[in-house]
Amino acid sequence: MNTPAKVEIYTWRFCPFCIRAKALLDRKGVAYEEYAIDGDQAARGAMAQRADGRSSLPQIFINDQGIGGCDELHSLERAGRLDPLLQGA
Repeated sequence: MNTPAKVEIYTWRFCPFCIRAKALLDRKGVAYEEYAIDGDQAARGAMAQRADGRSSLPQIFINDQGIGGCDELHSLERAGRLDPLLQGA
């Protein structure tokens, strides 16, 4: 049996792209760890370092692999590639 993937998302509370990404994960019943980094430049810098320099929000990680932001998450869903990632290993 597969273990669910570890999903982490860096957000700003009122960011519309962050809200859209979380809504997709919520609709799929995916548990995730949210890091709300509103106004915290140190946290944003740490996120950018982890995300290979990307500083836009949200930044989403599945099993410690950066997949990008909201657009990338929805692209994976449309292509049928999100569910396999979320199945874990």
